Amino acid sequence: MSIRPANPGDLSRIAEIVVFNNRLNFFPIFGDPGYSFGEMQVLPLAESWGSEPDFFSTTYVYEDDVHGIVLGFIRVHGDELVKLYVEPCYQSKGIGAQLLTYAAENCKCSHLWALEKNTRALDFYRRHGFLPTGEKIFEEGTTEYLVHLARQ
Repeated sequence: MSIRPANPGDLSRIAEIVVFNNRLNFFPIFGDPGYSFGEMQVLPLAESWGSEPDFFSTTYVYEDDVHGIVLGFIRVHGDELVKLYVEPCYQSKGIGAQLLTYAAENCKCSHLWALEKNTRALDFYRRHGFLPTGEKIFEEGTTEYLVHLARQ
């Protein structure tokens, strides 16, 4: 295993991980097939991230050293962890924990926001020392809340 900065060759794999995670985890919450199966597509997502000036300086991938396959990634902004995704076929194998540890130790991430109804994610973050602060905000464009968690 290695965690390294993302590069342009990783874009489609990162986008694929996000698309499938969103369909598995967020479609049941939001129930919007137009977004989950229409708007959210790998190629446009990869292209939009590839044109962001700071994408490669704020995104780190977990790569399987044996096969050279990206199995997860994090994205950070300052001391905030803004994304943590793991390939669904490889979840519950410690990859998310390693990415979270990397974010905390190497990127100095001390807080994050998670969707209140994503109880699996909230449980994961709690197990790894990120606890709710009591602060909540609406997720833009939805009726759902985000919960603020900080590293203890």
